[in-house]
Amino acid sequence: MLKTSLGRPFAWLWAAYAVSAYGTGLGFGAFSVIAIEVLHAGSAEVAALSSCGLAIGALLAVPLGPWMEFRAKRPVMIAMDVLRFAALASIPVAYWLNALSFAQLLVVSTVAAAAKIAFAAASGAYLKTIVPADRLLVATSRFESTTWSATVVGPPLGGAAIGLLGPVITVIFDAVSYLLSALGVTAIRVREQPPEPGQARARRWGDVVEGWRSILAHDTLRPLFFNTVLVNSLIMAGEPVASVLMLSHLGFPVWQYGLAFALPCLGGLIGSRLSPRVMARIGEHAVLRVFGTLRACWPIGLAFLRPGLPGLLVVMVTEFGLILCIGLFNSVFAAHRLRHTEPGKLSRVLTAWSVTSSATIAVVTVLWGLLAQLTGPRAALALAGALLLVTPVLLPRKEKVLSSVR
Repeated sequence: MLKTSLGRPFAWLWAAYAVSAYGTGLGFGAFSVIAIEVLHAGSAEVAALSSCGLAIGALLAVPLGPWMEFRAKRPVMIAMDVLRFAALASIPVAYWLNALSFAQLLVVSTVAAAAKIAFAAASGAYLKTIVPADRLLVATSRFESTTWSATVVGPPLGGAAIGLLGPVITVIFDAVSYLLSALGVTAIRVREQPPEPGQARARRWGDVVEGWRSILAHDTLRPLFFNTVLVNSLIMAGEPVASVLMLSHLGFPVWQYGLAFALPCLGGLIGSRLSPRVMARIGEHAVLRVFGTLRACWPIGLAFLRPGLPGLLVVMVTEFGLILCIGLFNSVFAAHRLRHTEPGKLSRVLTAWSVTSSATIAVVTVLWGLLAQLTGPRAALALAGALLLVTPVLLPRKEKVLSSVR
């Protein structure tokens, strides 16, 4: 039977995560909406906005893994939250002063991307210190369910808020959420273990690449690394293309655009909540293989978007199936990755993973933005969906999982 009591430190960490997740949900697609509605950007510019911030942010985050590994994680999380608050708060200020530019959006997205990678690595390492190994799946499923519940509630409310109060209102909510998250992390009173003597030394190149070295040397983390990076990049590359198709080409209102991607996130909430029971019934390997495969089968449906109610239903059905599988897969995958990473390398592994994922998403998003400009958004979405269908070959085989367990 699964133990569900995770203690007060986890409760504060979960609360901090929840408030920032709901802020992010309210701000879903805010940069794309501002670029399209305020700055009149096209497909290539929206794709560049999504990708350049991720790419440069990923490069800036590369040395942060070794730096964080031998330091307390709570101060890092607090600093990254405050940094994201300050960066996002600059957007409404510039908008009210009639000084907002595309360059500022790029800078803010870069800072936010680097801070997100650092926060995720620090919080993942900290989570493993406050939650026993046998309850990590319960913890990761709660984070995953919070993400999807925030995505259900946030975009429709954000779209309504933009319609009533202007295009930058959701950015304000998102900024304030990071400030509240920093206060939540500050409330955690568990002392972190200091690094062992001699560990807090000057960083060398070997320390920088240790995260990638550890991933590539592991039997199950290696295939999961390549699979998740490729799947995430192809899915995320379609997001700005789909936004241009829906908002510019097909004439969907902003509130319908938000609703189309929000309601299906109930599938992620359902999947993440069911993940401990499903894993207990069919096993970890089966969850990773079955739902890792199924999540790759849905995005090609976005190529069949049409205006009006039929198009809205296509998006909702496609996204619901995709997100249900993602919710189940991600909860089990996140716990698996934490359990199978050495404690002394966890920050570097998580940073390396996030940096690679962000950089790949950035490159693929640029390519798909250019492709959409040349061939049209519908053809670009169809190609991404077709490529996703071959990604399950990268999932770990059963013998590799058993070898890793032994």
